[in-house]
Amino acid sequence: MEGDLGTTNVWLAIMAVVSVLEALLLIGIGVGGFLAYRRVMQLVNDLEARQITPVREKVDAILVDVKTITARVSQQTERVNDAITDTMDRVDDTAGRVTGSVRDKVNQAVGMVRGVRAMVMSVLGHDGRHEPPTPAAGRV
Repeated sequence: MEGDLGTTNVWLAIMAVVSVLEALLLIGIGVGGFLAYRRVMQLVNDLEARQITPVREKVDAILVDVKTITARVSQQTERVNDAITDTMDRVDDTAGRVTGSVRDKVNQAVGMVRGVRAMVMSVLGHDGRHEPPTPAAGRV
């Protein structure tokens, strides 16, 4: 039985050494991963500082310009819309006045023509009614 315990102890010692080596390997992998992570983050920060920050500043400046231009265009559009509305209101008002004035003048002229016609008809002795035309058979 002694031989069996010695062999078992050797195998236990080998397993303990392998476990320690595995632990050291895992610690080394963890440290290596942390160092790789730190390098990658440093590269990302450098890239951001060199490339992304200037581009972002330019884009922000462009967006401010676009916002300013959009506000100006909106104001000008509103002004033009107000001017067109006012002009259309004035044109409608003027058209109404002209229509009313022309209608009054035409009505006066028509009234005068009808009055003159009535006077001429009364002087000539016609009652103002037209006689129907004679049929073709009754004409000589």
